[in-house]
Amino acid sequence: MKASRRAVPDAARPGTVPTMRSAVVALTTALVSTTGLLALLAGRVARRVVTLSARVPDTTLVDVDVAAQTITLSRSADTVLPGRYGLFTTGTQSYIKLGTVLAAGTDTVTRKLLTQIDESDRLDAAAAFSGWYFSDPAELHLPFEEVSVSTSLGSCPAWVFPAEGGSDVWAVHIHGRGTTRAETLRAVPVFHAAGITSMLTSYRNDADAPRSRGGSSALGATEWRDVDRAIGYARRAGARRIILMGWSMGGAIALQLAAGSAHRDLIAGVILDSPVVDWRRVLTHHADLTRIPRPLTHLALEALTRPWASSLTGAGDPIPWDRLDVLARADELVAPILILHSAADDFVPPAASRALRDRRPDLVTLDEFEGARHTKLWNYDEERWTSGIRDWLSARGLTGDADAGN
Repeated sequence: MKASRRAVPDAARPGTVPTMRSAVVALTTALVSTTGLLALLAGRVARRVVTLSARVPDTTLVDVDVAAQTITLSRSADTVLPGRYGLFTTGTQSYIKLGTVLAAGTDTVTRKLLTQIDESDRLDAAAAFSGWYFSDPAELHLPFEEVSVSTSLGSCPAWVFPAEGGSDVWAVHIHGRGTTRAETLRAVPVFHAAGITSMLTSYRNDADAPRSRGGSSALGATEWRDVDRAIGYARRAGARRIILMGWSMGGAIALQLAAGSAHRDLIAGVILDSPVVDWRRVLTHHADLTRIPRPLTHLALEALTRPWASSLTGAGDPIPWDRLDVLARADELVAPILILHSAADDFVPPAASRALRDRRPDLVTLDEFEGARHTKLWNYDEERWTSGIRDWLSARGLTGDADAGN
C-alpha cells in the first residue's frame, strides 16, 4: 500500500505550532515595545509643551567696551534688529538695556549700551536677548501701586498705573508663557497717555504668582481664571469698560476671556501682540522645525488631553485644544480686536492671526509688521506700534480722555 502523497497539514507538522507561537509572541513584544517607545517619545514631546523652564541663553556676549559703552554679541536674527531691547545676563548685572546697532558683521553685532557698565562689572558669556526693555515699574516714572488679586490658588500680585484724574476705562495687561508682568510694561505709556488705567497682572505658575498642582502651564486653559479675577478687581475699583492687552500666550488668555469671561459685559476691546490664536498650529509648527514626525506630534497633542497620561506628559490638567482654538470659536467673539503681528515671527507665525481676521472682518483689525520678531514689534518700530494702538482706541471711543486721540 502506497503512502499518501497529500501534504501534512501545518497544524500536524512537528514544531510548527511552537514556531508560530514564538512568532506571535515576538511580534506582540515588538508591538508593545514600539508602542511603549512611541508613548515615551510622545510623552517627552508633550512634557516640553507644558513644562515651564528657566530662561534659555540664545546669544553670546563677545565683548564689552566700557569706555565707549558698547556691547558686542553673537549675530542672530534677533540681535541684529533695529530698536531698543534688553539682555538677560548673569554676573554682577542680571539685566541690561541695549540701544541701536552700531556695527554688524558676519558673526557679531555691536550695539550701544543703555545701562552703565563699569570696569568692576563681570558678565558671563551666555545671555538671552529680550524685547522686555523695561524691567521695573519705577522705570516708567509714572505713579503706580502694588495690589493683590484673590484667586482660587492664593493672591496674585498686580501693578496698577492709575490714569490722571481717574478713569472708568481700564486696560488689563497679560504677559506670555514663561515670563512675568514686567514684559507688559512697554504698553503702559500709550494707555496712560489715552487716559486709561493700566493693570499688569500675574497668573498661576509665573515667577510672581502661586503655583498650581504640578506647576505646569495649561497654555491659557486655566490661567485665564486668575486674569478673570483681576478683571473682577478692576470692576470693583470702578472700571466700567475693560480693554484686554495680551502678549503671545497672553493673547490666547485674552481671547479665552473675550469668549467666556464672567465679566464679558465689560470687555470693550482686545489688543493682541504676536498672539497665539490656535495652539495646535503653533505646536505643530515647532515640531516641524525640530523634525519631529507628524504622527508623533499628533500623539503628543492627544496625550495632553488625557487625564490618565498626566504622569507621562507632566500636565497638571488636560489641555482642551478645541476650547483653545479661537478660530473654531470665532462666532463667540463680540468685542473689537486689534492684532499686531509680524510676518517675520517664526515663533508664533501670523497665519492664524490672518485667518481670524478673515473669519471676523467685522471685528478684527490686523496690523502686520515686516521684519520685527516675536513680541518685539514695540522695540522694532515704537512709533508705529504706539500710533496704531492710540488711533484704534480713539476711533472706538476707548479712551478716558476725550482729547487723547487728537
